[in-house]
Amino acid sequence: MDQNQPDLAPDQGSDHAYDFRAAEPRWQAAWAAAGCFTTTDQPSGTRPKCYVLEMFPYPSGKIHIGHVRNYAIGDVIARTRRAQGFDVLHPMGWDAFGLPAENAARERGVDPAQWTHQNIEAMRNDLKLVGLSIDWSREFATCDPEYYGQQQKIFLDFWRAGLAYRRESAVNWDPVDLTVLANEQVIDGRGWKSGALVEKRKLRQWFFKITEFAEDLLAGLDTLDRWPERVRTMQRNWIGRSEGANVSFALATPLDGIDHVKVYTTRPDTLFGMSFLAIAPDHPLATTVAARNAEAAAFIADCQSSGTSEAAIEAAEKRGFDTGLRVKHPFTAATYPVWIANFVLMEYGTGAIFGCPAHDQRDLDFARKYGLDVTVVVAAKGEPAAEVGTVALTGDGVIVASDFLDGLDVAAAKTRVIAELEQRGIGQGVVNWRLRDWGVSRQRAWGCPIPVIHCEICGTVPVPAKDLPVRLPDDLPFDRPGNALDHHPTWKHVACPQCGAAALRETDTFDTFVDSSWYFARFCAPHAETPTDVAATKHWMPVDQYIGGIEHAILHLLYARFFTRAMHRLGHVGVDEPFAGLFTQGMVTHESYKSEDGRWLYPDEVVKHSDGTATSNGRPVIVGPIEKMSKSKRNTVDPSVVIERFGADAARWFTLSDNPPERDVEWTEAGAQGAFRFVQRLFRLARSLTQDAPDATPLDQASGAARVLRQATHRAIAGVTEAIDGFAFNVAIARLYELSNAITDAEAKAAPGMAAARREAVTALIRLAAPIIPHVAEEAHALIESGAPLVADLPWLTAEPDLLRRDRVTLAVQIMGKLRGTIDLAPGADAATAVAAAMAEPKIAQALDGVTIVKRIHVPDRILNFVIRA
Repeated sequence: MDQNQPDLAPDQGSDHAYDFRAAEPRWQAAWAAAGCFTTTDQPSGTRPKCYVLEMFPYPSGKIHIGHVRNYAIGDVIARTRRAQGFDVLHPMGWDAFGLPAENAARERGVDPAQWTHQNIEAMRNDLKLVGLSIDWSREFATCDPEYYGQQQKIFLDFWRAGLAYRRESAVNWDPVDLTVLANEQVIDGRGWKSGALVEKRKLRQWFFKITEFAEDLLAGLDTLDRWPERVRTMQRNWIGRSEGANVSFALATPLDGIDHVKVYTTRPDTLFGMSFLAIAPDHPLATTVAARNAEAAAFIADCQSSGTSEAAIEAAEKRGFDTGLRVKHPFTAATYPVWIANFVLMEYGTGAIFGCPAHDQRDLDFARKYGLDVTVVVAAKGEPAAEVGTVALTGDGVIVASDFLDGLDVAAAKTRVIAELEQRGIGQGVVNWRLRDWGVSRQRAWGCPIPVIHCEICGTVPVPAKDLPVRLPDDLPFDRPGNALDHHPTWKHVACPQCGAAALRETDTFDTFVDSSWYFARFCAPHAETPTDVAATKHWMPVDQYIGGIEHAILHLLYARFFTRAMHRLGHVGVDEPFAGLFTQGMVTHESYKSEDGRWLYPDEVVKHSDGTATSNGRPVIVGPIEKMSKSKRNTVDPSVVIERFGADAARWFTLSDNPPERDVEWTEAGAQGAFRFVQRLFRLARSLTQDAPDATPLDQASGAARVLRQATHRAIAGVTEAIDGFAFNVAIARLYELSNAITDAEAKAAPGMAAARREAVTALIRLAAPIIPHVAEEAHALIESGAPLVADLPWLTAEPDLLRRDRVTLAVQIMGKLRGTIDLAPGADAATAVAAAMAEPKIAQALDGVTIVKRIHVPDRILNFVIRA
């Protein structure tokens, strides 16, 4: 808290202050009683639809001010579209499965379901304080059996259609937590939570066949013109379509039945520049070598104990182990060494590459480190081959020193070499994808059970439809590491539904990304007895506006796109793209604070002083940088505290006012106070209307200053509408400030129709601000329109075209580009009129006296510039 800024919470005893503490819950109750935001699954009539959805939250127990911004963005769109005549679907739910609930169960002995539902209750109450126009009748949590039971049906449909399968897969195994870790959860070879050295294991895992949709997912990005280009680019790169060739390299000496290595390359044109072949540490040939060579085995183990994420591998020092094996060049008699390299990924291509150091930076770094040859095979057209130093030659050119490819450009050489490979039967042109099938098995209990049963007689069989949902037990045992479903005494023991023999349930649960890959379709008819109501999805989907963080650009959004396509193929939904429009909002940031002994402090524990210093309990505080809010650094702001002090409207207004919503915004006490002042100002303007003197002049006959105010009002209507439609909420707020100032400026001006013009202006200000600050808008509107409908039910205002045209425009008059004065003219006045008006101004005429005017530059309605010679 800044001790130099007063607490601006209003005097609740004042007759003139807006009492937000009383008003906000009253209007929230009024909206609920009127059913303002409740929508049917398939509305009748001809109104257009608008489906607005923010990425649903994980129920951690507390919302933060970033949530307020995220949901306020969606709420402004939903309220505006509703006023514009759309049927609006704006639901809310909870992404409720996940590791935090298991951790709470292990650390505090609480039931994960109870912990989760308590958190949901707390967060729901907090979100309702914000005044969101949400249809709460559609609320669900992904941990509800009614939801995950439908998800189990979808999985079984996928399995029957060949879109889900089970196979053995190498995984990162945490031997302490007894669970599989994602690559990103392995840090320096250790589990992110336990700190234990991670082991590589082979486990049978369930997969979704996302690769079957790779081409479609890539092509579909071109249709998503209301998505940020940055997100589309990230998805294109993740899908990773590339054209190249598979090349078979024969081993000079076969090893244990392995006589060749298949390599995928996007640069077959550089084959004659090869100096080595490298294989991944988990390539079958590497495993075979390691079985005979202890040094190779140690190198592989070291590679596997390092970071396993792609980013970690890319950043790591490039290291290799020379196997002593050699492969034959496909077109010459030369042989080249085979290395095991830590930068080659088994998951990409074939898990083997040929190194061409002259034309690939990674290969060059590796070759320089281990003294391997560097041969230039691409040269700039018309120039001799360049020398290679520490930077690879990656530009275009013509092929040199490459036998039958000499003189060809790169593209032609690729075509020619692929034809030669195919003719000789040692390779072929292929399209490769970086995308891999989605492994969805997780060794955790607090997740959606995978509905299959393993029988020694019948194999893996589906749980019958009549037995769905497969429910989680109420008494999960979290008294030891590992998967609590495995440890439960009875849950996994069942009879095979086909033969009746003793069998075991699948104890893996789904990756929580599965839960969030179709929830938007369920919202269309959340109480349907099937996973979706197809007719409802045809009406509501795709989501017209999806809102969430850029951190979900790849996995969540890509999985949701896959799921929608798969569900469309199987008849569950009527569309193949889930989100027509995507908006990625910026974060709310804040300074961080640390005590002298190194403890992080919450903002409300700190007092800031006018000299820039800060203290906590009288002791100095170290003020850190403005950065993303995080629980670990305690630089979070509790919305409930903000709402208690300033009100929900002030919190909403501030989070949207300072920056474009796609950029970060810094939370400041001064900003919150400024927002609070505007909320109070709006209420005071409404109250002031009750004190205006009567005026018999009709609104359409307003003239003079009253007409100027009317023009400002209608420019605001047009400007706010355009800004909200373009997600420029900070611009919309700027237009509202301008209208507020115009109303204030007109207070002392007498003109025919002024009372009516003021009433129109204040009413417009209230209704235009209502999507952003809905509570005070209702309070102010009720003050001036007793008995009128709720603002939430009123139509959007439309600007009158005649009032958007200015009666007069102001031109800047310059001499040699320097401003010398202004003139007021009718819009569209020609140059001669502008010059005459300028010369009639004494100051301008005096400045031009005795000089030669060389040129007059006139930009209609903007500038008149005189170019002179003395």
